[in-house]
Amino acid sequence: MDRALVESCYTPAALQALQQFPVQAEQVELVTHSENVTYRVAVRGQDTDYVLRLHRPGYNTIEELDSERLWTRSLRDAGIAVPDSMPTRQGQHFELIDIPAAGEQRYAGMTTWFEGRRLRDHLEACSDGAERKRLFRGIGRIAAAIHNQSAGWQEPPGFVRCRLDLEGLLGQEPRWGRFWEHPELTRAERQLLLRARERIRAALEVYGAGPDNFGLIHADLHPENIIYTGADLALIDFDDSAYGWHLYDLATALIEDRFAADFDELRAGLLEGYRERRALTDQDVEMLHLFVLIRGMAMIGWFHQRPEHAGSEYFREVKDMVLEACHRNA
Repeated sequence: MDRALVESCYTPAALQALQQFPVQAEQVELVTHSENVTYRVAVRGQDTDYVLRLHRPGYNTIEELDSERLWTRSLRDAGIAVPDSMPTRQGQHFELIDIPAAGEQRYAGMTTWFEGRRLRDHLEACSDGAERKRLFRGIGRIAAAIHNQSAGWQEPPGFVRCRLDLEGLLGQEPRWGRFWEHPELTRAERQLLLRARERIRAALEVYGAGPDNFGLIHADLHPENIIYTGADLALIDFDDSAYGWHLYDLATALIEDRFAADFDELRAGLLEGYRERRALTDQDVEMLHLFVLIRGMAMIGWFHQRPEHAGSEYFREVKDMVLEACHRNA
């Protein structure tokens, strides 16, 4: 959907949603349209801007959205740079909005805006290898801080998020789709994926899922969801947050740079930063390549659920990377 069509379809709903929050908007600007439709809102009399998000329908329930908000608030209280939410005029945090032009309803929520640049954009413009490694060291530190907080946090009654465990990642109905059924896969490639899936399931059963390696995670910790403020890193978009393996967060941070010339240095920086705040065993480090492969499989499933991306060059890069890794681990 092009920008003009998104504007005509969703902006009236965004303006309607804003009436439910205690703000006087001076400017409303469309930022992104992917699963969610996101706007930047400048508010009269305030120096801080806000994010208005129209959440994708059918992905998270209102209970899951409220649980996400409770966790991010506790992360913020722990000193981690994540968005804070704004309650509606009625004291809730989400408002269900009709969107007639799309024939759907979406929950609208508002959070604080971080001034800065998407880390992905900064990394792509940065040719300084030491600086790129430093930034991945920062990703490692923020990932470890999140895992430390979640390991010691007592979830309130009614708290619910999905599970990216064996079934959520590699079961018959994975959270991001049945990756082995993507129509661009040949029969031989599907069989290869299914065999790799079973081997990885067996490896994860041996690895286990205990408090040292499994808990609440961001689950989409790639540089597009990290804001570089010039002095620090801030983490946004907890839409996919779930109970999962800590290594899955590290894999999501790495996978998009898997074929970068300095990948080994970026990986080393990520692990160094993580170990500054939380321990990793030798077994954890040895398992990381499997979690990168798992993330690649999930990405194939994501493309499978979105036929509008058919023929994508990026999909083919991901597919080739995953199949190559399956062959190596055969």
